Amino acid sequence: MPITPATATHDASNGTSEAILLELVDENGETIGTAEKLSAHQPPGRLHRAFSVFLFDERGRLLLQQRALGKYHSPGVWSNSCCGHPYPGEAPFAAAARRTYEELGISPTLLAEAGTVRYNHPDPASGLVEQEFNHLFVGMVQSALRPDPEEVASTAFVTPDELTERHGRDTFSAWFMTVLDAARPAVRELTGSSAGW
Repeated sequence: MPITPATATHDASNGTSEAILLELVDENGETIGTAEKLSAHQPPGRLHRAFSVFLFDERGRLLLQQRALGKYHSPGVWSNSCCGHPYPGEAPFAAAARRTYEELGISPTLLAEAGTVRYNHPDPASGLVEQEFNHLFVGMVQSALRPDPEEVASTAFVTPDELTERHGRDTFSAWFMTVLDAARPAVRELTGSSAGW
């Protein structure tokens, strides 16, 4: 993993467990403070900055990831290509690129901003709450995936029809359809009308 100021500050490889801080924001996405990651997700949840990435292959198929079973929040569910939280002061674009590399072992050949969406989604399994101001990104992936098994249980590239079938059969993250619908204009611009998104 490349060492960036954010990863250097928050690296726990020296055996200490440093609390991960999230950036709290107001309804306009302006920073108002910080909170420890788990406490920000305790009900009713505190509004914080997050990001979601949607990556596509050259055929216009969406990369889904199944979250690792060991994750404390929404384990084992399917979701968008990558999602997470910027560290306080870290640009959402930089955080999206960093986490895509950390989780999937790739750097997208293209990564573009796709707007923001604000939502409040409780996770019925864990009782935690996603109260997020989410920065959306779309991009292209053209290299082989090397997922981190501590983050990702499985991956799949899907067409819109395959997504519909899988969404009806498998469990997806509570936020998945909210962020996908918000990103659709940028997704269509990236993939073209023939991809069907």
